[in-house]
Amino acid sequence: MSAVAGRLDIARRLIGEPRTAPPTPALLIDLGRVRQNIADMARRMTEMPAALRPHAKIHKSPILAQLQLDAGAIGITTANVWEASALIDAGLDDILVANQVVGPIKAAELARIAGLGRVIVAVDDASNVDQIAAAARAAGSVVDLLVEVDVGFHRAGVRGIDDAVALAAHADGQAGVRLVGVLGYEGHCMLEPDRAVRISKTKAANAILIEAADRFAAAGHATEIVAGGGFGTWDITGANPRITEIHAGSYIFTDAFHTALMPGFAVALTVLTTVISRSGGTVVLDCGRKSIGFDRANPTVMGGHGAVRYEHGEYFIHEEHIVLDVPEDSPLAVGDTLELSPGYAPTTVNHYDLYWVIEDDRIADVWPIHARYGSVTAGVGPPASF
Repeated sequence: MSAVAGRLDIARRLIGEPRTAPPTPALLIDLGRVRQNIADMARRMTEMPAALRPHAKIHKSPILAQLQLDAGAIGITTANVWEASALIDAGLDDILVANQVVGPIKAAELARIAGLGRVIVAVDDASNVDQIAAAARAAGSVVDLLVEVDVGFHRAGVRGIDDAVALAAHADGQAGVRLVGVLGYEGHCMLEPDRAVRISKTKAANAILIEAADRFAAAGHATEIVAGGGFGTWDITGANPRITEIHAGSYIFTDAFHTALMPGFAVALTVLTTVISRSGGTVVLDCGRKSIGFDRANPTVMGGHGAVRYEHGEYFIHEEHIVLDVPEDSPLAVGDTLELSPGYAPTTVNHYDLYWVIEDDRIADVWPIHARYGSVTAGVGPPASF
């Protein structure tokens, strides 16, 4: 039995116990709130011309991905080939790797899973197109390609539309790959706190993407997919009638950062933590940098524990501890548990092997976080040296 399977077996013995029962720090998902968030986004997307292909980098779970598909998502987005492997090997289909997959081992894995279901990948370099095409020919599969265009984020993506059209021409007709369209991720707009500025910047980014799609079509290249958008811009990019799909994902859990950025969704993911020390108004929790994400915002304490003051105006976060400055009359004592909404959910999930699934304040199930490792079922995933 693997270490992960062993931990799952032990964890399952607690099914039926209260939500405070898991050994801490523990990653909890409130299944009712998860379903509510999925249904809310599905309902909102019915008013948009674009379809939803939610990003699984947030949850890394084929079970949660299937819930999104059941609610009407057209497919699933992943951040890397190992996440895609876990989903494909779990029986899901129509997966987009919204990133460049470079290197012979990863290209071979991309080609393998393309023989099991539809796999789409972003490209912005001719040599990478050639590498993927060769791997697919060797595997007897076909990988669909989206040319990624830089729409202002200045991360990946072909920097100019002329060069994007040239890359499309290079890819079009190669055996082993099939050009299906263009991708433009407006990541530089996603975190803009000023809503008016976010709208203006997003529309400018979308215009670049649409121009690229027009140029592709004029040159005879496929534009079956014109893709962009994340949670911060879902209702802006998604409302553009020329964009076919968006890749919002954080709505499924909603963390402290996204609650402020895009209100209206329920906090469905928390980290259960225990008070392990108290001295006066200083409370120490067994949760720190190695068990909770705070990339975009500090974690927030959930539920009825009074007004919590933060040392120097914020949490005092160490590797294994969070130090809270609480009122002297706070009832918190050693052994008590708290739940924290992470500052940022995706990096929080990446610390854990499993979800404790909560229904009616009790542990209803335990789900492995498959895509953290690649494909658990087939034993395929990044070697430890990678």
